[in-house]
Amino acid sequence: MSQRKKLIVVGGGASGFFCAVNAARLDSSLEVVILEKSAKLLSKVRISGGGRCNVTHASTMVDDMLDAYPRGRNFIRKTLHQFSSNDTVKWFAERGVTLKTEQDGRMFPISDQSQTIINCLMAEAEQYSVNIVMQADVISIHKDQEGFKLSVMISGRSPVVEKADFVCIAAGGHPKLSGFDWLEKTGHSIETPVPSLFTFNIPDKHLHALMGVSSKHAMVKIPSLKLQETGPVLITHWGLSGPAVLKLSSRAARELNAADYGFEVRLNWVPDSHESMMLEALKKVKAAARNTIGSKNNFDLSARLWNYLLIKSDIDPETIWPNIPQQALVRLSQSLCNDPYRVSGKTTFKEEFVTAGGIKLDEINSLTMESKKMAGLFLAGEVMNVDGITGGYNFQHAWSSGWIAAKTIASKTI
Repeated sequence: MSQRKKLIVVGGGASGFFCAVNAARLDSSLEVVILEKSAKLLSKVRISGGGRCNVTHASTMVDDMLDAYPRGRNFIRKTLHQFSSNDTVKWFAERGVTLKTEQDGRMFPISDQSQTIINCLMAEAEQYSVNIVMQADVISIHKDQEGFKLSVMISGRSPVVEKADFVCIAAGGHPKLSGFDWLEKTGHSIETPVPSLFTFNIPDKHLHALMGVSSKHAMVKIPSLKLQETGPVLITHWGLSGPAVLKLSSRAARELNAADYGFEVRLNWVPDSHESMMLEALKKVKAAARNTIGSKNNFDLSARLWNYLLIKSDIDPETIWPNIPQQALVRLSQSLCNDPYRVSGKTTFKEEFVTAGGIKLDEINSLTMESKKMAGLFLAGEVMNVDGITGGYNFQHAWSSGWIAAKTIASKTI
């Protein structure tokens, strides 16, 4: 009998687990081991979406997803054609986990508990005898005629050598280039990592006083980069957050890093309008209304935000509409549709921590996830220079790349 072949997966996150359980399922003769550096498995799965796990994004066609990946769009096109968000929904459904779609397209388990996804993956690992080793830090990877040799430090003890026929690197991203040193030694080139998905720090105490106020529908622009995003915006005690801000931070990750996170941002709190339209609308309200301007607004803005914008426009909220000067309405239309702030720094959005950067994509076969530098070495997840905006896109990349790697590995064991 031929000796049983072995796959070592480096990383116990979403992509690593998906590679491991699918490879073990597709080839029952394959020995599969997961080496996880930390003392926690599937940590991002656990905290994603406020503990609900944003598994993927609803999509009827692959092309609907591509704009959500600022880096790796063409690479993602090829991977999603092999394992799409629809395939993700089907995969979990076949294992008793039904996903639901929210209005913005994000998909969650109907339980609204990330533990549901974790339990599913852990059950697969147990069913197909995947061996999981915790606190296993891979220091180096070498390959010779006999196969792969990994130097692994387990629980801080002296390194031991683990042998494998196949290796899948699913170790996630790193905030510093030095975190990729061990992978560079395998001959791979690294795109320098920079933060993605972060909130904007704005040193404006008047804005900070609105902490907790949100707008369901606002447009955030970075004029210098000609970039904008529309969606919910949340005012925090340090500045601006919410999906629109996070998406914009992802699209401009490298440019904002180069600017050392100092730039101007402008908000349109009523994105269905622009300044001249807004001025005409305000004039009509003035002509018809007899109440105080601060008592209510017609733009679905919270009372706190509306009154803040009035004061910012030098308008006393207790002034009745007929007594508002024309120039004050001009200032208000600007505050509503073109509200400027100076950003000075960023804050990591911990639940969605992502880095832009990693192993360069031209060194990876997008159809197999196999390295072009080292045969038998596969890549999955955020360790590659692929990242998406918030909304389930990064997890979809994890599922797609993990599944493709597993399928390819299983086909090579025959």
